[in-house]
Amino acid sequence: MHKTDIPPKKLAILVSGNGTNLQTIIDKIEAGKLNAIIEIVISNVPDAYALERAQKHHLYNLTLLSSDYKSRTEYDTALVATLQQHGVELVVLAGFMRILADVMVNAFPHRIINIHPALLPSFPGLHAQKQALDYGVKFSGCTVHFVDAGTDTGPIILQSVVPVMQDDTEELLSKRIQIAEHTIYPQALKLCVDGKLSINGRTVLIQE
Repeated sequence: MHKTDIPPKKLAILVSGNGTNLQTIIDKIEAGKLNAIIEIVISNVPDAYALERAQKHHLYNLTLLSSDYKSRTEYDTALVATLQQHGVELVVLAGFMRILADVMVNAFPHRIINIHPALLPSFPGLHAQKQALDYGVKFSGCTVHFVDAGTDTGPIILQSVVPVMQDDTEELLSKRIQIAEHTIYPQALKLCVDGKLSINGRTVLIQE
């Protein structure tokens, strides 16, 4: 089977904000550089600009509000059902500001990837750029990883290093890290889509 004969991987992109990583992924797919199709874009924030990006590219999108559900587990159960209805094979978190419940992680084992604006395992969780500046590190960056039951604890796929400048603010550092995100997230996604990754314990192996 030739590479061009491989059917595109069906993606779901989960978003909460501006959607710059979503846009990067859309651009790669439309340029023929990523063998994937975005089946659905889901946001937990109704006015997220990422939804407008999806609409501009005629992608099916919807909002799932946490306020409509009694618990995180109930929310994620509905999320899993929606993804399965659309035949999603790989879930991509692109600024999705929710911690996933076990029901979601168990439904898509090693099929959920996330990008975090720090060099994990350092500075997990929220405000990673501020954490890095407060700690006084000389280098920060971003990490693409598989999602597991912890918070930013899953096996690491790719990382990119971004120097911290002496006059950096949280905003300035965030912008430079975001530029790196737009490079390595599509790279990591392509490795996933092309079947180039395997996991041995905590180590993600990349097929040459």
